[in-house]
Amino acid sequence: MKLENKVAIVTGAASGIGLATAETFCAEGAEVVLADIDRERGKQTETALTGKGYKAKYFHLDVTSFDSVDKFKDEVLAWRPGVDIVANVAGWGMNQAFVLNTRDFWRKVVDINLMGPIAVTRAFLDGMMERKYGKVIVVASDAGRVGSLGETVYSGAKGGAIAFCKGLAREMARYNINVNAVCPGPTDTPLLAAVPDKYQEAFIKATPMRRLGKPQEVADAILFFAGPQSDFITGQVLSVNGGLAIVG
Repeated sequence: MKLENKVAIVTGAASGIGLATAETFCAEGAEVVLADIDRERGKQTETALTGKGYKAKYFHLDVTSFDSVDKFKDEVLAWRPGVDIVANVAGWGMNQAFVLNTRDFWRKVVDINLMGPIAVTRAFLDGMMERKYGKVIVVASDAGRVGSLGETVYSGAKGGAIAFCKGLAREMARYNINVNAVCPGPTDTPLLAAVPDKYQEAFIKATPMRRLGKPQEVADAILFFAGPQSDFITGQVLSVNGGLAIVG
């Protein structure tokens, strides 16, 4: 198994891509920290995974709160003294014209999609540096690579997350810590399900493969960056988008 004897954190683990990633990591032998703001669904996810014989434990986490991140760090390290993998999957956005955005909306988008991965990654970086091993993955978005109509601030936050990965990859290479980004295109998740049907149909029509992505397909890309196959890959961006955006 690719992740045997590894401890992996997955944020946003109670639904969508985060849930698929947690299940995939468990199946590959990892002990998985299920981090999510939704306590009820987080505990349900823990029960479902441990019921299958997997090693997983839920911890509450609000990635927009530094206090919550600090508490989460203490609780996780009290459970397991070392973390090998941090998969920053939690994200949020809403399709709305930039001129209609409120300042509170800007703050929420930036805090969840950019500051959240920064804070969670920093919380566990010291241990990785001491052990000279670690894998950090940030789920960004193709919106951060090419921009997205109606998601201007989201595009900026995800673009920042991509740049964060590239910069951190340069700093951490000497410690044998890999830092990479996965960029999903439109994916069949609860977040996308809240988007009006006409927009979902437009996404499908614009995608050369004529369908939405599946959470498992994104989870497989995250697994690649979390596992040994990517040991000599860092600072890279992998799009999982059915050809919607082909970026050189």
